Amino acid sequence: MATVTATATANKTSGGNNAFHNFNNDFAHIQDPNERRRLALAEVDKAPFGWYHVRACVVAGIGFFTDSYDIFAINLVTAMLGVVFFNNKKSKGSIPVSSDTAIKVATSGGTVLGQLGFGYLADVVGRKRMYGLELIIIIFATLAQALSSPSPAISITGLIIFWRVIMGIGIGGDYPLSSVITSEFATTKWRGAMMNAVFAMQGIGQFTAAIIALIVTSGFKESLETGKKIGKVGAATNCTGVCQLAVDKMWRVIIGFGAVPGCIALYYRLTIPETPRYTFDVARDVEKAGEDVQAYIKGRPEGHPDEIRRVTTIAQSSQALEIPKASFKDFIHHYGQWKNGKILLGTAGSWFFLDVAYYGLSLNNSIILTAIGWSGGNNMHEIFYKTAVGNLILVCAGAIPGYWVSVATIDTLGRKPIQIMGFTILTILFIVIGFAYNHLSGHALLALYVLAQFFFNFGPNSTTFVVPGECFPTRYRSTSHGFSAASGKVGAIIAQCVFGPLRTRGAAPGATGKAASPWLNHVMEIFALFMLCGVFTSFLIPETKRKTLEELAGEVPGTPNYDPVNGGQRKNSRGGSEEAPEHHAGIEKIV
Repeated sequence: MATVTATATANKTSGGNNAFHNFNNDFAHIQDPNERRRLALAEVDKAPFGWYHVRACVVAGIGFFTDSYDIFAINLVTAMLGVVFFNNKKSKGSIPVSSDTAIKVATSGGTVLGQLGFGYLADVVGRKRMYGLELIIIIFATLAQALSSPSPAISITGLIIFWRVIMGIGIGGDYPLSSVITSEFATTKWRGAMMNAVFAMQGIGQFTAAIIALIVTSGFKESLETGKKIGKVGAATNCTGVCQLAVDKMWRVIIGFGAVPGCIALYYRLTIPETPRYTFDVARDVEKAGEDVQAYIKGRPEGHPDEIRRVTTIAQSSQALEIPKASFKDFIHHYGQWKNGKILLGTAGSWFFLDVAYYGLSLNNSIILTAIGWSGGNNMHEIFYKTAVGNLILVCAGAIPGYWVSVATIDTLGRKPIQIMGFTILTILFIVIGFAYNHLSGHALLALYVLAQFFFNFGPNSTTFVVPGECFPTRYRSTSHGFSAASGKVGAIIAQCVFGPLRTRGAAPGATGKAASPWLNHVMEIFALFMLCGVFTSFLIPETKRKTLEELAGEVPGTPNYDPVNGGQRKNSRGGSEEAPEHHAGIEKIV
C-alpha cells in the first residue's frame, strides 16, 4: 500500500489556470496505458458542467470576438479611409472600389493561410504550443494597422492590405485551435453548446464594433459637423481641417480597440495545458496526459509528472497504446476510405457553399440601411452616426438572436437537423429575394434580410464550425477543421471578388439604392443554388450530438462508427488479429 501511494505521489503534477483545468493525478497508479487513457478521458467527458467550462468558453470566445470585431470594423472604417486619404478631386472623399475590395479580401486571403497552416501545426507540434501565438499575431497586426500612415513609397491601401493579411493569418489560426481545444476539453453532454458559445462571440464582436464606431462618432460630433454634404451622392470633399483630423483619429481608435480583448485573454491562452487527447493519442505521453487532466479540473495550467518515470513510461507504453500513430500513409489510408472521406467532403463543402452566400448577403447592407432610413446625412456626423446605428439594428435584429438560439438548442435538436433546416430555409429565402426582388418594398426586403441572418446563425454558420471539431480522429482533427474552414473562406473570397462586381453590372454612374445594383436579384438567385447544394453536402456529415469524440472517431467497439484500425486491432500470439478490449479506446456513451 505504501509503495502504491509513493508511486502515485511521485507522479503528481501542478500548473494551470482557472479557464483550463488538468485531469491526470487520480490515475497515476494505473499501469495499463489504455486503461489510464480511458479513465482520464471519461473524467473529461463526464465532468459536471461548471465555472471552469464557462471560463474556457470565454477565453476561447474572446479570440472569435476579436476576429469578428476586426473583420466587421473594416466595413465601417473604409468610408473613413476615403475621407482621410482620398479626399481629392478625383475620388471626392470616397475610397476607390478596387481598394475597398482589396482591403477586405486581404483578410480572407490571410485567413485561408492561417487555417491551413495552424490547423496542420496544431496536429504536429500540439495545441498548447500554437494557442496564443495566433492571438499575438492578431494583436500585433491590429496595432500596426492603427499606427499606419502612407509615404511617398507606399500608399495607405498597400499598408492596410499587408497588415490585414498578417492579421488574417492569426484569425485563421483561431478557427481550428479554438474549436478543437474547446471540443477536447468539453463535457460530452454540453460540448455542442460550449463550442457554439465560442463561435457566437462573433455576434458580440460585430455589435461591439458598431458601438465603438458610435462612441467615437459622438465624441467628435462638433468637428464632424463641419464636414458638409456636397452634391447628390454626398461626397464629403469639404471634410478638411478639424473634420479630417477627427476622422483620422476615429478610424485608428476603432481598429486599435480590437487589440484590447486579445491582450486580456493572452495570459490564459499561453498557460493552458495540452489537451489530454493530444497528449495520449499523438504525443503518446501517458504520464503527462494523466497529470494534465487533473490540472485542468483543478484550474492549473498543466501537469508536472516525475520526468524519469515519464520518459520510462513513454518508452514502455508508447507502442502499447492502441490508437494508430499519425503519418502521411495513415492519413491517405484514413481519408481514402469513403466512410471517412465523405465526412471531410461534407464539412468542407458545406462551409464553402455557406460562406459564398453568407458574405454575399452583406451586398444588401447599403440597400437595407437606406430602406430603414439609416444611411446618408447632411454632414459627416450624421453619415457616420446613421451608419453605426443602422449596423447595430441589423446585428441585433438577426445575427445575435440566431447565434444564441443555436447555442440553446444544438445539444437537443442536434447539429445535422439544424444545418439541413438552415440550408433549406435559406434556399427558400434567397429564391424569394432573387425572383421577387424588383417587387419587394424596402421593409419587406428588411424582413427577409433579418430572417436570412437569423437562419444563417441558427443554422449552418454555427454547425459548420462545430461539427469539424468533433467528427475527426484526434491525430487529424485540427488539420481537417482547418481544411474545412479554409474551404469556407475561399467561398468568401469568391463572394467578394466575383459577386461583388457582378451585382453592379450595368449600373449608371452615381446611381443609388436598388439602381446601384441592377444585377443583385440574379446574384441572390445564384446564392439560392449554393444553399441547395449545402443541403446535399449536409447529408454527408454524421450527427455528433451526445457522442464522445472517441465514438465519433470509430475507436469504441460496439458503436456504429467502429473502425478496427482506429480502435487498435492487435496481433495475437498465433499471428491472427484480435480486437482490443472494449475499454481500450473507450469512453462509455454519455447521455
